[in-house]
Amino acid sequence: MRALILCLTLIAGMAQAQTRAVNPADLQLTVTIENAEITPYQGEMVLLTIHGVYRRHITLENLTQPDLDGFNWMQLGQDHWYETQVRGKKVKNFRRRMALFPEAAGKLTIGPFVHHLTLTDEGDDWFDHDIRSEPLTLEVNPAPPVEGWWFPVRRLEISDQWSNAPDQLKQGEGVLRVIRVTAVGASPDMIPPMPDLISPSAMIFAHPEQRFVELSPDGPVSMAFWRWTIRPGHTRSAILEPLTFDYFDTTTRQAHKAIITAQRVAMDEADLPEPVPPPPPARQHPALMAGTGALTLVAGLAALVVGRRFSGRASLSAVALFNPLHRGLKRAARRRDLAMTRRMAAAILRADGPNPEASQLLGRFDSAVFGTGPHPPDTTRFAREFLTTMKGRSRTSPG
Repeated sequence: MRALILCLTLIAGMAQAQTRAVNPADLQLTVTIENAEITPYQGEMVLLTIHGVYRRHITLENLTQPDLDGFNWMQLGQDHWYETQVRGKKVKNFRRRMALFPEAAGKLTIGPFVHHLTLTDEGDDWFDHDIRSEPLTLEVNPAPPVEGWWFPVRRLEISDQWSNAPDQLKQGEGVLRVIRVTAVGASPDMIPPMPDLISPSAMIFAHPEQRFVELSPDGPVSMAFWRWTIRPGHTRSAILEPLTFDYFDTTTRQAHKAIITAQRVAMDEADLPEPVPPPPPARQHPALMAGTGALTLVAGLAALVVGRRFSGRASLSAVALFNPLHRGLKRAARRRDLAMTRRMAAAILRADGPNPEASQLLGRFDSAVFGTGPHPPDTTRFAREFLTTMKGRSRTSPG
C-alpha cells in the first residue's frame, strides 16, 4: 500500500511538473532602440520600447528595469496591454515606452529588463516565472562644441504672444509679452534658460519663467514660458532687440539658430495728449498782461541790484503761477492722480523744450509707478522737484 501511495505521489508530481513547464516560445520579452542605426549625441533622446508577447494566461505581473547607469530617463505614460491574433489564437501583448538621455559619451550598457509573471498550470494552480530581455550596448558620441547651450531636440516650436497690441498702448499702459518654447524629445531642464530682453529705451520687468512637460509616445513634450511686462520709457516708442539661441535638430541631424525677431512697442498716437502751449500774448487779458510786465520789470531790477541778468524765459518763470500746465501738474499731484501727474509733466516737457534733468526725474517716477515697491511715488514731492528743475534750466551763469 505504501508503495502504491508513493508511486501515485510521484506520478502526480511529474504531471504537475509537466503542466508547469513553459515553452520559451510562449513568453517573449524584447527591448529595441528606435533608429538604432543612428549614433546619438550625449544628451540626445533615445527612445526605448519594451515589448512582451505572451501565449500563457497571466495572473499577476511586475516589470523591473535595470539601474540605467549613465542615463537620465523617464517613462512615457502607463504600461499598455492589448491583444492580437496569431494563427487564429489570441495573444497578450505588453508595451512600455521610455525616453533615455545619455549623460556621457562612449559605450553604455542597457541591462536586462525582468518581467516577473504569475502563471497558472492545468490544475489552475499559480506559480511564478521570470522572463528576461537581452542586454543592449549603445554607442554615444560626445556633444559637439557649441558657443552657448547644447540643446538637442526632435522638434521645436516657438510662439510670441502679446496681451494687447504692442504698438497701440494707452497712456501709461504696459503690455505682457509671453514667448512659449515647445520642445519635443527634450526634458524641461534641457530648454535654454530664459534670456534677458534688452531695449535701449523700454522699461522691462521680467517674470519668473515656468516649465511643464507632457508625455507622448514620441517622447516628452516640454514647454517653457518666458514672460515680460514692457512699456515705452521716456519716448513714445521703443525697440526690443531680437532673441536668439542655438538648437540641434535630431531628425535632420543639423544645427540651427532660433531667432525671435525684434519688436516695437509704442503709444497710440491718438491717445497721447496734445501739448498745451502757454496762451499767446495777444489773447491774454489786459490785467494779466500788465501784471506780467510789472513782474518782469521787478525781476529785471532785482537782477541789476545783485549783479545778475535774466533771459526772457527766466523772467517769464517768475510768473509760472499763471501757467495752466504747471497748475494742472500741482492739482494732479495733490489728488495723487498718478496718470494725470505723468501726463501733465510730459506736456510741460514738450511745451518748454528738452530738459535732461527733468526727463530723468520723469523716468524715476515711471520706475516707481511700474516697479515692484510696496508704496507708490510721492506725487507732491515729484511735482515740486520737477517744476524746480524746469525753472532752474532757464537761469544763466552770473554776468
